[in-house]
Amino acid sequence: MKWTNIIALTLVIIGALNWGLIGFFNFDLVTTLFNGSLFWVAKVIFALVGLSGIWCLTMYHSVGQEQQLRMSKQ
Repeated sequence: MKWTNIIALTLVIIGALNWGLIGFFNFDLVTTLFNGSLFWVAKVIFALVGLSGIWCLTMYHSVGQEQQLRMSKQ
């Protein structure tokens, strides 16, 4: 797996966990950690999570390909 895919998946997971916290407990962890003068850091994290989500859309073309490759080698 390419390092860009690993970083993108990690950021998407962070975003998903943050949204889960918002949905279940009305608690925004990223904004809480970077509130006040560091709010710009939270905005950068949100932007990176969004870009990572777009990047992860490109991974759909490889879904199932590994299994097909294994099946064709047998």
